[in-house]
Amino acid sequence: MGKPFIIGIGGTTRPGSSSEQALQLALSHARKLGAETHLFGGAELQMPMYDPATANDHEAARNFIAACRRADGVIMASPCYHGAISGLVKNALDYTEEMNKDARVYLDGRSFGIIACAYGYQGPGPVLAQLRQIAHALRAWPTPLGVGVNSMVVKFSN
Repeated sequence: MGKPFIIGIGGTTRPGSSSEQALQLALSHARKLGAETHLFGGAELQMPMYDPATANDHEAARNFIAACRRADGVIMASPCYHGAISGLVKNALDYTEEMNKDARVYLDGRSFGIIACAYGYQGPGPVLAQLRQIAHALRAWPTPLGVGVNSMVVKFSN
């Protein structure tokens, strides 16, 4: 067996967002442990709204789904927008519907780490719960520990 392949999905349209920084930190740690990683940050997630009729028309979407199919594990990071995951992250997750007829449906059996970032203490909890619920719906295995980050307090550094 080769190196595990872990994809990171998340961030915002703003480069250097706290959720993307947290995701980069998690992927960096995975690489130190021997994993191959790929980050789908805010820029890579700016795909058209998911539409089953046109999902394969977009190179970014095809690359994203190919990586999801290959992944041994996923780490998701979402900001908290009005008590919920961001539309950017949700739209990316909607593209996994393209995997509904795969031999390994959706994210079946893959480890699924979760990170939620908010500017305050209230936001991360609901977002962690939503990401965990989504992981179950996609047949993934959410990790026992989810990370909630108060962006008002935590400052990331490389």
